[in-house]
Amino acid sequence: MIGAAFGLGFIIGPVIGGLLGQYGARVPFFAAAGLVLVNWLYGYFVLPESLPPENRRSFEWKRANPAGSLLRLRKYPVIIGLIGTMLLLNLAGFATQSTWSYYTMEKFSWNEAQVGFSLGVVGLMIALVQGGLIRVLVPKLGQKRAVFVGLSLYALAFILFAFAPSGFLMLIFIIPSALGAGRAHHPGIMAGQVPAREQGELQGGLTSLVSVTTIIGPVMMTSLFYYFTNHGASIYFPGAPFLAASMLTIAALFIVLRTFRINNIL
Repeated sequence: MIGAAFGLGFIIGPVIGGLLGQYGARVPFFAAAGLVLVNWLYGYFVLPESLPPENRRSFEWKRANPAGSLLRLRKYPVIIGLIGTMLLLNLAGFATQSTWSYYTMEKFSWNEAQVGFSLGVVGLMIALVQGGLIRVLVPKLGQKRAVFVGLSLYALAFILFAFAPSGFLMLIFIIPSALGAGRAHHPGIMAGQVPAREQGELQGGLTSLVSVTTIIGPVMMTSLFYYFTNHGASIYFPGAPFLAASMLTIAALFIVLRTFRINNIL
């Protein structure tokens, strides 16, 4: 459900951003700031507390930081193994998030509206996969096998993006990307490894680690794009960030396989 909600937002947001971007580069950011404010007001005044009193515990400063949270989770070996996978996958995801606009404008001469529309298609596919298809496929494949299939499709999609010969095929290749992204991440498996009273601690620690990838990922992917597209580049290859993302995803797949094998999850 969370994935489907994200997909719906990804349908509407890029389209609005693409349209507003035609009125000035700063306009989408002001609109985003307004939406964040509305979200904050909703969370503070409307959203009810989800943690039952029996699952609450006293506040401790040593646990109120990502390092402390993750250190306490060392007793769950599956969690530690999957954290490395999650970091690699989040880094890989920035190939799309940070360079999609540059890549499609450079290679296919798309304008802002076309970029917004294409990202809307990405969101539509994610919403369809997360909101409907996952509910059918996961029970049939099993959660573990679904992760393997998802990672494989995700890596394949990045390779297809890297070598896409046309904008139309770029849109077609969104299909395996959405199918892969739907199961490439594995929050359900991780959440199932810890008791109810430690769920918040797990999610908080993971969110902090994801924030670290938002520092590294954009710089890494945009630097790759620049290196292979600037006028002095010895090899012109705008798809370099996507190829790097496929390698990161393949590495994540091997870590998942090893983690599951060591912990007898396979």
